[in-house]
Amino acid sequence: MIPILTMPEDDKTHPIPDLTGYITEGQIILSRELYRKGVMPPVDVLPSLSRLKDKGIGEGKTREDHSNTMNQLFSAYARGKEAKELMVILGEAALTDMDKLYAKFADAFEKEYVSQGFNQDRSVEETLDLGWKLLRILPRSEHKRISDKLLDKYYDEK
Repeated sequence: MIPILTMPEDDKTHPIPDLTGYITEGQIILSRELYRKGVMPPVDVLPSLSRLKDKGIGEGKTREDHSNTMNQLFSAYARGKEAKELMVILGEAALTDMDKLYAKFADAFEKEYVSQGFNQDRSVEETLDLGWKLLRILPRSEHKRISDKLLDKYYDEK
């Protein structure tokens, strides 16, 4: 059973949803904005969460780089979304070259990583490899959440 909660005006801050009858191990937030962009499934990555992810990833379970890659992708996407918001308010000319790269990353992340349709069966390894492909949009020096050892192994590999 999956409880589904909709909120008036998509306001997830009020009223307080009562899901106390369920043991929730996480939440998936769907986005109208991503849906309108054609991202399927339109999962809003930043506010979604999993309380179990750390127990099932990493060396011996998935791949050694899984946790660090996930954290770096999340961080870069958050910064890219911020850059895109600034672009809307101040215009593209107000962005630094690095801001523009992060905005480009955010667009590619939504289009290629989040949007995988409903018929694509992408393995964890394929997903991690795609993450590294997208991380290469940004200079290596921007990847502060990944060790040099993993950067040597995965970032420099093309």
